[in-house]
Amino acid sequence: MRIRRSSKDDINKLVDLWYEVSLEAHNFVDKKYWKSAKADMKEKYIPNSETYVIENNNELSGFISMLDNYLAAIFVDARFQSRGFGKELLNHVKKDRDYIELKVFKKNIRAYNFYSKNGFEIKEELVDKKLKEEEYLMIWKK
Repeated sequence: MRIRRSSKDDINKLVDLWYEVSLEAHNFVDKKYWKSAKADMKEKYIPNSETYVIENNNELSGFISMLDNYLAAIFVDARFQSRGFGKELLNHVKKDRDYIELKVFKKNIRAYNFYSKNGFEIKEELVDKKLKEEEYLMIWKK
């Protein structure tokens, strides 16, 4: 496993990984929503965030994107989930921060459990305005 800062050459792989994992993890959201967000991920969100990728045998296996202290995205290829890749990415960004915030859909129980196991606590319950889905605002503090 190796973590490195993402490069422009990674963008298509990152967007594809984000899309595939989003469909799986958020099966309660209409697929059209994720498809319509692909361009924004490629042109706005990923390029404007601090993004790190994790590789396994030189294969991009996951990534994490931060906007200051906000965890905007963490996605691990389905083949590498539950093998410590997400935890490694999380620990990589934790070491340079005193706190991290994120939002997670209430229905995404697997992600919620992952964040809880990694020291995040619910700060507030919210509703996503676009999708009308309940979500948690979670926070981790050093």
